[in-house]
Amino acid sequence: MLQRIVFVVWLFATGNAVADSRAVCRGGRMQCLSHVQVAPDGRIRADLVPNGFGPADLQSAYAIDPSAQKAATIAIVDAYGYANLESDLAQYRAQFGLPLCTRANGCLAIVNQQGQAAPLPPDPPPGDDWTIETALDVDMASAACPRCKILVVQGDDDMGDGLLVGNDAAAALHATTISNSWSMVEVAGSPVTVFEPHFTHPGIAIFASSGDSGFDRGGAGPEYPATSAHVIGVGGTSLFRAAGARGWAETAWNLGGSACSLSIPKPAFQTTSPCAFRASSDVSAVGDPMTGVAVFNANAGGWLILGGTSAASPIVATIFGAAGLGDATPADVAQRTSALFDVTSGSNGPCGNVLCNAGAGWDGPTGYGTPNAAALAGGSTGGTLAVQIAAPHDGATVSPGFTVDAMASANAVEVALAIDGTIVATATAPPYTFRTPLALVPGTHDLQVGAIDAANNLAVAEIHVVVSAPPPPPPDDPQSSSGCGAGDHNGWAFAVIAVGWIAARRRPRG
Repeated sequence: MLQRIVFVVWLFATGNAVADSRAVCRGGRMQCLSHVQVAPDGRIRADLVPNGFGPADLQSAYAIDPSAQKAATIAIVDAYGYANLESDLAQYRAQFGLPLCTRANGCLAIVNQQGQAAPLPPDPPPGDDWTIETALDVDMASAACPRCKILVVQGDDDMGDGLLVGNDAAAALHATTISNSWSMVEVAGSPVTVFEPHFTHPGIAIFASSGDSGFDRGGAGPEYPATSAHVIGVGGTSLFRAAGARGWAETAWNLGGSACSLSIPKPAFQTTSPCAFRASSDVSAVGDPMTGVAVFNANAGGWLILGGTSAASPIVATIFGAAGLGDATPADVAQRTSALFDVTSGSNGPCGNVLCNAGAGWDGPTGYGTPNAAALAGGSTGGTLAVQIAAPHDGATVSPGFTVDAMASANAVEVALAIDGTIVATATAPPYTFRTPLALVPGTHDLQVGAIDAANNLAVAEIHVVVSAPPPPPPDDPQSSSGCGAGDHNGWAFAVIAVGWIAARRRPRG
């Protein structure tokens, strides 16, 4: 409480008095979750210069080192078009000295809900300004990872299923992580489980804001997709400068969302939750607009101060993606508590228990805490390297041209498939799905999948499969018998060829 008082006194002392904040989007079936500071007369507070937290502040608060981040593509799923998106983003990045991010240089992509570059939907109607929401999202992705690519998926509107199918489009375009700064209210008797396929994209971490109306949306119900079984729900905090090694402190934002789902099964890792079903949130970041972030939107007047769990979701999604944790799941977050800043004070409602009161460990408003990017990145590069073959199984009989599905630990920087001692395919990001040559001759073959980390450590998984004979060709269409020969099942084969693989990765690329 003292920190909040100090912050408000500072605002008045610097001539930046504010009366309150209000929601930005107020129209659709799905609502964006951003709050903008307003002046005493109720109008949006717009400044000529940025006054909220900028990239340097957020990087300091969440221990982000831009020079150590991995390449990643952060997908933002929002509704409606935004004609000034590229120019507004350019203004934000120029103000803070961030690298140029445009469609021309390949850093920025803008697509419709089907993943196509055209046609893009029109700008939103008055009173439901998703352009402010989108500006917040892309600016926060820029702040949390200045060199990450940004993919903006624009749903047709906030009434239909555009925001749902937009997640499918983002996954199809190979986003590293996906951020959803919007929600729809779960309604009793209408299970949201029917929407789960839109958020089931293994190997791609999906994040969603938990809400901006306090615990259980003030009794209106839980907010989906933050309660999805496949989504990492992101709550909100109030962020302050403070004494100590970190230099920052956080409390639960009093309007940050938390709730119990009405239909999504309770996961095994939520052992301290009193909910009968899945609870949100899993993790959190700054969301209080009174300790808000600077965002540029020309049509809204210039520099705004924004908050809401809409700010928290893209911040967290970007930190995880740039830390090499683009395949994280809600369960993974529960296993990485040592890489999070635990938030132990603050409340978002009168429930009287952990669902609305922050405390040590998991709680509803802030989940397991806020991201420590340095610790998350360290965990992704310093952990045990592991790889396994998910399909086919050892000894399986397969048809020519079969696929191999593999999984590797988050610290893998490259994964390769070898057949009978010859590398036939490599990938630098999940999903690790490899198509084998159609010309692979019938018989038993040795399959090895190897993974290499940043230090060139090697992990290998091995199975044997039997390739069945293809149907005989028509008499007038003879086939060549060329292809990979039957394997000698030499378990050392990958270890030998990996030497050349590693050497090739060390060579400078022209």
